[in-house]
Amino acid sequence: MQALLGLSRAIDAVNTWIGRHVAWLILIAAIISAGNAVIRKLFDTSSNAWLEVQWWLFGLAFLFAAPWALKDNDHIRIDIVSAQLSQRARNIIEVIGHVFFLLPTAALILFTSYHYAAISWLQNEQSKDAGGLPQWPIKALIPLAFALLFAQGLSELIKRIAIMRGDIPEPRPQGGYHEAVTAAVLPKD
Repeated sequence: MQALLGLSRAIDAVNTWIGRHVAWLILIAAIISAGNAVIRKLFDTSSNAWLEVQWWLFGLAFLFAAPWALKDNDHIRIDIVSAQLSQRARNIIEVIGHVFFLLPTAALILFTSYHYAAISWLQNEQSKDAGGLPQWPIKALIPLAFALLFAQGLSELIKRIAIMRGDIPEPRPQGGYHEAVTAAVLPKD
């Protein structure tokens, strides 16, 4: 189990590093958006390439920050329902969710997006808009993003099993709003 936990730590480190860096793409996209709007108003001109760069940056931030969000337990779940369950029940639900939903879905999208990206590259797919960007580079990053999400799902599964076996302690929430929302909605005993 120690070797698997070591693998889990390595996956966590890679996805944290990537997530922290791609989060900055949102700021860059906002700056490009503002600059594009100013240029359009002042000079009555625009560029489809700049619009597509904004979409690319947002898409990359979303895709490559998702594994980091999963690692930090910031992904969507029904906290109000989850808070009513025992820790053991929550652990079982996490394992079932990862094994039967997250991992198969990430693997399926990884597999299909690889072919999607390969076809786009082979065809040298270009934007349908005049002055737009080539489409194959962004499509080529989709399989990589889902490979990272799949790896993070494995990491989370390893940690959850280790927690259930008593090999590592249950992590405490690291801030966030999940507990605050649950506490505000649920009646206090």
